[in-house]
Amino acid sequence: MGRVRFPIPFGWFQVAEPDEVPPGTVLPLRYFGRDLVCWADEQGEVHVQDAFCPHLGAHLGVGGVVDRGALRCPFHGWRFDASGACCEIPYSDRVNRKARLRTYPVILRNGLIMVWYHPDPAVAPAWDIPELPEVTSPEFSDYHTSSYVVQAPWQELGENAVDPAHFRYVHGTDEVATIRRYETDGPRFVMISEQSYVTPRGVVIGHIDSYGFGPGFNYVWFTGIVDALLVATTTPIDEGSVQVRFHFTVRKLGDDRSTSTVAEAFVAEINKQLREDIPIWEHKVHLPTPALADTDGPIMQYRRWCAQFYTEPLPEVSSPATSAT
Repeated sequence: MGRVRFPIPFGWFQVAEPDEVPPGTVLPLRYFGRDLVCWADEQGEVHVQDAFCPHLGAHLGVGGVVDRGALRCPFHGWRFDASGACCEIPYSDRVNRKARLRTYPVILRNGLIMVWYHPDPAVAPAWDIPELPEVTSPEFSDYHTSSYVVQAPWQELGENAVDPAHFRYVHGTDEVATIRRYETDGPRFVMISEQSYVTPRGVVIGHIDSYGFGPGFNYVWFTGIVDALLVATTTPIDEGSVQVRFHFTVRKLGDDRSTSTVAEAFVAEINKQLREDIPIWEHKVHLPTPALADTDGPIMQYRRWCAQFYTEPLPEVSSPATSAT
């Protein structure tokens, strides 16, 4: 029995933070098992393309520069525009129209640079990513951001959300969240949960409401003790690893110090839980037909939802082998 290497899914994925690509700059990336180049033109519009020059293979993200609204190759000076077309060969009066870079749809949404990836370049984005008004609201704090590289496929990470029992044994929580509702609608899902918290004021019922939009983007509302929004992105690096980014914003309290104190404590706890999960993810095997307990979460429903984001069938959509009694 070995670890399953899932295919790379398709969807919208975060590839950078806006401050990583100021106007007129170039950033090399590696996601989806591919080398990419992210660049912002002089007006700040961001573009993502395949990294290797179709002329003689130079990496455009290593030494390439932005030049008059296009990306100039460091090897021979060929320029490629935002559509990926060769727009200049400086030592020729003609351009090579066959020399093109694959260009990916890009959006700047909720303060994130996101790319639509599909193995077939002809497949256009099939759904949208919502704009979250809290991200720019003066009533909420600036983002608190953290990032992790995990040696596991995205589906294994996402499955934790529908597995409330693990919180007691991995994270040491006194109470396990109760999933009140789990529904899917095409590439979207919603999961409404309740969590009891023991506080100096007594037991407080908190709510954890999760909304997913494909394999790469979801946001989670935490209410009860604190009103906090977690914008979480998961981006495949290759078939066996992903980059996870957490972006937290909390509703402001009476003063900046109180807001900062509450935000830092909340962010620290969620990040601690993720770090506790990493050794499990990086060493577990995937069981297509797990032996589930009757009180486990909607794990198989979640796996069936995941299956739509691959371009080939997967074994994990089968039913559980047995159930505990």
